[in-house]
Formats: sequence, C-alpha cells, structure tokens
Amino acid sequence: MSAAQTYAIAAGHVFDGVAVLEDCAVIIEGAHIVDVVSRGALPASIPVVHLPGDAWLAPGFIDVQVNGGGDVLFNDTTTEEGVDAIAKAHRRYGTTGLLPTLISDTREKMVAALGAVRAAAARNPSVLGVHFEGPFLSPEKPGVHDKAMFREPDANDLELLTSWHEGAVLVTLAPERVPSAFITALAQAGVRVSLGHSMANYEQTQAALAAGLTGFTHLFNAMPQLSSRAPGPIAAALESDRAWFGMIADGFHVDPVMLRLALRGRARPMLVTDAMPTVGGSKGGFSLYGEEITVHDGRCSRRDGTLAGAAIDMATSVRNAVRDLHVPLPTALQFASTEPAEFLGLGTLLGRLAPAFRADMVAFEPVSIDVLETWVAGVPASGKLRH
Repeated sequence: MSAAQTYAIAAGHVFDGVAVLEDCAVIIEGAHIVDVVSRGALPASIPVVHLPGDAWLAPGFIDVQVNGGGDVLFNDTTTEEGVDAIAKAHRRYGTTGLLPTLISDTREKMVAALGAVRAAAARNPSVLGVHFEGPFLSPEKPGVHDKAMFREPDANDLELLTSWHEGAVLVTLAPERVPSAFITALAQAGVRVSLGHSMANYEQTQAALAAGLTGFTHLFNAMPQLSSRAPGPIAAALESDRAWFGMIADGFHVDPVMLRLALRGRARPMLVTDAMPTVGGSKGGFSLYGEEITVHDGRCSRRDGTLAGAAIDMATSVRNAVRDLHVPLPTALQFASTEPAEFLGLGTLLGRLAPAFRADMVAFEPVSIDVLETWVAGVPASGKLRH
C-alpha cells in the first residue's frame, strides 16, 4: 500500500477526537485525511480496509514523556538510530507520535539529544519533538535523577533550547530554581514549559503560570503534596484551565483515587507513560546513571525502591484510565491523543480524524485495547490489515 494512494479505513466505531461515529470510514490521500463518511457513502473505486469485528479506529496516541523503549534508553543512545528504535517499540502499542525524553544530563548530552531528534524527525513523522526533563530541577525532589546533573540555566541553555523551530520542544523544570525571565523567554520562543521535580509553593507556581508555564509533569509525583495550609503546585495546576497535567496511570505512581480527584479540576489531563527501555523490549531491566533498574510485577524501581520511570505503554494507559479512573473510552482516548496534541501546539494537525489532519491512527479492540494496527502519515506499521 503506497503512502501516496487514496484508500479508506472503515470501522463499526470511529472516534474522531470529539464524537464516536457509527459504521463510518476515514478516506486518506497520501499523508492526510480528506474526509470521514458513512461506510455506505464510500465510492466503489476506493480500496477499503475493513476493520474486523467490534474494532475501533481513533487518532493515534501521542506520548510526551518517553525515556526509552525496545531496550534502548535515550540518555545512553542519543543517536538517530536510538530515537528510531524507541519510536518503533512504542508504535506497537498505538503510539504514533512521541517526544523522546532526556533525563537530567550534561549539556553535551543535551546537544547530542537535540541533534539526534532533529535528524530523526526530518524523516520519521512519529518523532514530534524532544522533552528535556531537567537538569533545572530541585535537589529536594530528584526522584531517580542524578542530583549531580542539576544546575541553573545560562544563556547557552536558552540558545540551545530555543534553536529548533520545526519540532516541539518541552522542558520540565523547577520554577523556583530558574529566573522567571527564563520561563518567559522559552515560552515566547514556542517552547512548552512544564513544572516537575520541584518544591515550588502555590505562589511560585502561580508566578510561573503567568510567565508562560503550561504543563505539569507527572502530577503528584516529585512535588509538594496538597495540604490544608500549603496548597502548593497541585492546587495551582488543578484550578487553571490553561494548563495540562501528565498522568502516569500505572497504579504505582499515583493512587487512582487521587487521579480521579484531579480529573474534577479545571486543568486538562494527558496520559503519559514515562516509559523506560523495558517497554517493547526483551530484558527485565536496564542501567541508569550506572545503577541497576529492575521491573517486578510491573513496577520499575531502583534497588532502594525508588520509582525509576514506568513500565507501561499507552494502550495499557488507556485501558487503565477506563478501568481505574472510571472515564468513558472516548474520554480516555482524548487523554491519549487530542489533549497532548493541543498541549504541544499541534492541535490543527494531530489528535483528530478530520479533513486536513495527518492520517495518524490506531485500530484496536475496545475492551482490552489490544492494538491491531497503526498508521503514521497514512502508512501502516504492519500491513496486516488489507483491503
């Protein structure tokens, strides 16, 4: 099947990012969607892929926090080939767009990471940009990050982080550890700024939001918790309708009860995996900063028990959102596609199945969320489903 030809994908349920359409088809020409029509309205001349049984078709999942996959850790393999391997590993779980994420490291490693992502993104449409999680973080909330890597930003950092305009750049930082002008300069250059690994109080978080911060990295984790007399960054996040927050729905990072509470706030939720190399890989562990990380019963941690990223994929995240967060499947799909697309400023290109949007799609079984096929820019990953 050529990426340039016109064809259609028909399903009993098509979620277009807003509503569930019954017995419809998405018509694709080249890399983009040209129309969404009822199955009966399809021209006879168009080849059609008919999804089996009760399978759904939806916008492909977008993951803004991917540390690794396919036994590759981005920090250790800051190469074009490493980025491709990570994207390939996650695509089998419905992720059609992602940000390879560099955990706090040296400036030299940051330069290499950006170069690798830029090179990969130039030919791999799954690579939407890069996420720098650190190194401008709080030593009081390091999580699994190496505190020796933490530092304050300087002019060279600002130049690096604002040097790429073709892809999305996301920076997780502790706002109390950087000048407010640094946040403003990043935001004005189109960089997405997110709070994470921070000890910021409510007032400092409010100031950061005013300066241009729009995200909260893995809400609840590595930040002060809600308190009756110290609302902190979580309260500031949940009362803002101009901010997005990431949810790791693996059952280990945050109790589902707390995530259900967060969903009642005004902020916009996104599912993220915080995935490590074991996702889509064959090994039971990996090394981070020279320390062994293992996965036991789905929990990814250091020997001292500290959580070290996650061993979850986006398809499982969607399933857990339905099961544990008690949201309807269409809402969970929005958390996995429409919301992250909007957060990255790509909401007119990705996250919906509508004319002029890129044909990034996932077909899946609606109970288990087992992925049957994915398409990126109109090209199927496996070609198992044929017209």
